[in-house]
Amino acid sequence: MAFSDFVADRVRQRLLGTLDVEERKMMGGLIFMVNGKMCVGVDIDKKTNYDRLMVRVGKLPYEELLSTRGSREMNFTGKPMRGFLFIDPKGFDLDKDLDFWIDKALQFNKML
Repeated sequence: MAFSDFVADRVRQRLLGTLDVEERKMMGGLIFMVNGKMCVGVDIDKKTNYDRLMVRVGKLPYEELLSTRGSREMNFTGKPMRGFLFIDPKGFDLDKDLDFWIDKALQFNKML
């Protein structure tokens, strides 16, 4: 399992007060489940060795959010997973940017 404890702690702090949060080590990183559903995760990109986020935003805002700084398709198998994005460090290094992505993931989670 490869993920940054620092990035995981930053995400964890933002989820304080959110009901029904569970952490699971899976997909090579740490996934934060909210209400039993994948919400946000952290891992290290094996190609770049940089931290990254995985955020579940749903299919509706997906195309729009792809153009947001640091975001790209989530692609493990050669086929993009619509509704999920990888966020590179330049897209979450600032607290306000990390807050943005956590908010997007939690908004979608409420719709599930």
